[in-house]
Parts: sequence; structure tokens; C-alpha cells
Amino acid sequence: MAILFCVLTAMLKGHRGGWYLFFLAAVIPGVHFQSTNGSIQPALESELHSKGQIYRPVLQPSEATPQTGNYVKKDRGKPCIRITMGAEFLVTENKKTWYFDLDPSRVRVSGYCGKEEALLSLTLPDNGASLQFKFKKEKTVFYVIEMNAHLSPMPVCKDCSNKTYKGVLAHEKLFKTANGQSFMCKSENLLLMSSELKIKLVPVQMQAFNLSQGQYGKEVECWADYNKRIIPIIIGAAVVCLILISLMSFLVVRDRRRDGYERI
Repeated sequence: MAILFCVLTAMLKGHRGGWYLFFLAAVIPGVHFQSTNGSIQPALESELHSKGQIYRPVLQPSEATPQTGNYVKKDRGKPCIRITMGAEFLVTENKKTWYFDLDPSRVRVSGYCGKEEALLSLTLPDNGASLQFKFKKEKTVFYVIEMNAHLSPMPVCKDCSNKTYKGVLAHEKLFKTANGQSFMCKSENLLLMSSELKIKLVPVQMQAFNLSQGQYGKEVECWADYNKRIIPIIIGAAVVCLILISLMSFLVVRDRRRDGYERI
């Protein structure tokens, strides 16, 4: 692409007029025009990108449902970590909460895979934001032993200075699950990373280490989902019991009254 661009430019640059520029734009994809000292010059898209501004996340004043992304870390072509989730950064600034959703299409996945430890790192362009999950494997279970997060957004106001929000959760046993199975939670998981930064995961499914054919194992339901499912059942059963008790009490009272009338 670059060689063809240079050759055609050299061949056509001797011609007067700007028609050769439009020829280049039509023939070579990714060619755009840029102004240099008052004249229009062709430039490759990659060159324009290199001269562009650094990517900075933009905080939003209102909360939204984050996009769900599928993130996989492979070891020798085989997945060793798999996470499917939506992630949202919550920033507290000037006694107000601001929001930023992680865009899966911009995320770069990195990390490493070991026998007892593994790391999945999700990073946005120009290190504008990152989210890391460090997994630990024991004899029968695995869990997230450490989480790291950072966000370097655009200032929320004109007079506000640039600021990076960081947080870490260390020495934890988050999302603890039996080996060969996957942790699954449709409910919101809100994690306090620091006094100014929180991470919300919703929904989330994850598994590290023993992924058969790269797919999730049997789903292990989180407590929040279990409570949401079981509490209505318990309430329903309690209501039915109350109705039965009331009905039985009514029948007993009615029978006693009938016996009293027969004696009279």
C-alpha cells in the first residue's frame, strides 16, 4: 500500500492541477486529503491517525447498560481464561457519580496462563482505561485473588485538571467456583476499588484453567441470582401455607359451632 502510494504520487505529481489527488483517493483505499501550508496533500489513514489526539474516555452523567463482551486469553492456541461480561466504571468526583462503559470493540486482551495462576488484562487504546483479573487455582476451586482497575478520562469540566482514578482489590477470593465449572451471575456485581472508583459487572460469566474445548463448564449460580429465584418461591409457599391455615381454622370453628347447635 505505502509503496504503491509513493510510486503513483511520484508519477502524477508532475502534472499540474489537483486532478491527480482525486485519482489517488479513488484508486487507493485509505487515502485522504490534508491541508499543508494552504495546499491540499494526500495522506495515508495511518499517518493521520498517528497525528491525531490521544484516546481519552469520556465520562457520562447518567448510567447505562454496558455492552457485553467476550474476552479470551489463550495459551498455545487453547483458551485458559474466558470472561463474558459488561463492565462499567463509576467515578466519584465533586460529590457526583460519573459513568464510563467499557467498549468491547476497543479492548486489547493480554495476560498470561500458568498452572496455578493466570491473568487477564483488558486495556483501551493509549492506556485510557484497564481492568485486570488475576486468578488463583487450588486443588478443587479457582477464584479471582486480585483485581486492578484504572481510568484516565477527559476532565468533567473546563476548569478540572486531568486525573487518573486507580483501585485494587487484593488477597480476595472473588467469584469462587469449583474447577471445571464456570461462575455465572446475571445480577449486578458492584466492586469498591477505591474511595473514588467502583467497577460494576453485569452480567458476568467467567472460568479460568480447565476449559474443555475452550467452552464454559457447568454454570454455578451466584448468591444474588439464587436469592432472586428462591425468595419468590419462599414467599409464594408462605402465602399458600397461610391460606391453608386460615381455611383449616375456619373449618374447625364451623364444625365446633355446628356441634354446639346440635346439643341445644
